Amino acid sequence: MTEPSTLASWTRALRRQLDALGLDSAALCREAGLDPALMDDPNARYPLHATTRLWQLAVIASGDPTLGLHTSRHVAPTTFHAMGLAVMASGSLREVFERIVRYHQVVSDALVLELREVDDVCQLHFRLPPGSPAPAPEAIDAFATIYVRTCRNRLGRDYAPLAVHLRRPPPADPGPWLEVFRAPVHFAAAEDMLCFACTDLDRPLGDGNPELAAHNEAVLQKRLEALQPDTVSRRLRRALEQCLPNGEPSAEALAHGLHLSLRSLQRHLSEEGGSYEQVLADTRRDLAQNHLREDDCSISEVAYLLGFADSSSFSRAFKRWTGQSPSQYRDSLRGER
Repeated sequence: MTEPSTLASWTRALRRQLDALGLDSAALCREAGLDPALMDDPNARYPLHATTRLWQLAVIASGDPTLGLHTSRHVAPTTFHAMGLAVMASGSLREVFERIVRYHQVVSDALVLELREVDDVCQLHFRLPPGSPAPAPEAIDAFATIYVRTCRNRLGRDYAPLAVHLRRPPPADPGPWLEVFRAPVHFAAAEDMLCFACTDLDRPLGDGNPELAAHNEAVLQKRLEALQPDTVSRRLRRALEQCLPNGEPSAEALAHGLHLSLRSLQRHLSEEGGSYEQVLADTRRDLAQNHLREDDCSISEVAYLLGFADSSSFSRAFKRWTGQSPSQYRDSLRGER
């Protein structure tokens, strides 16, 4: 099992907090086994055991168990790759958290985030991948604080969640946590979780920008794909993206291009939980949605780029995938702008 990792740039926020306290953050990084120079590489990642060690050393050096609560003040929009920019352009807090959940692996795969709705409460769960060690409790404090701070940046500085649940043991003085979150904080909880009112998450934000959000989502999607294992399904998808503008290729031709027999291609796809037909449909659907965001690309041109014989065949397929015709989907996008 591959060890979880975190964007190196995220550690820069902790370093700034330590520097503000007069501590030698570079020396602490080296003691934890981290190369400080990697923080300038936007795609560099640190292993979880080393970042956890840095948090432990930072708490010891500062004597401050609340260190994670203050780190969010040093987070910039680009700290989390394109995630910060996509979040800033979101049209509601629900969109904010849906994007955070969808692309959190770009920031760190040490946690799996899930947004669940229970009655009128939206719960943001921070879950550990099976068999994975837990991040430092200070890192959880930091992430929770960053998400609440994000809400305040969009809805006003007085905003507060409904409740905060933290797995960390109860601190000797819970005051700093209560002061930061301004909500009931439940320590020694079964899991780390933030609770929000659904009405708050669905409130429209006047400064949303769907075009900017979509652009940064495309950047995040590419980065997320780069982090995934290079499966046969992914190799097939890349081949389809290249071939479709020339017409729908045969499975045999693509298998040959991947240096596989057709039977081997089908077996690999089945082992990965898919099929040639499903990968073809998913690839076309995702490409179609991307092309339809471009106003200068007609529906007949989209059909051609996806290898369909005509626009009506494309329209029938698109409605089967999404429940909408291509023109209805494009109109819905325009309504969000």
